[in-house]
Amino acid sequence: MGIDTATDKESELRIGPTSEGMVRIYVLSEDVDLPMDFAPEDALEIAAELTAAAGAARQASKQGAKKARKR
Repeated sequence: MGIDTATDKESELRIGPTSEGMVRIYVLSEDVDLPMDFAPEDALEIAAELTAAAGAARQASKQGAKKARKR
């Protein structure tokens, strides 16, 4: 499965600070129990990447809607 492969699997995403001063991203699903700890600086970089990806996805969605209306 790749980044652009659709799936119907559900998972839970939790994000928060740890008592050791790290940022934890925790992914939980039927098959996965994955805690990932990041330094605050790394977490800010991840947040910037998420923001950029959300912007690109929003733009692609708008372009797809425009193409659908032209048909």
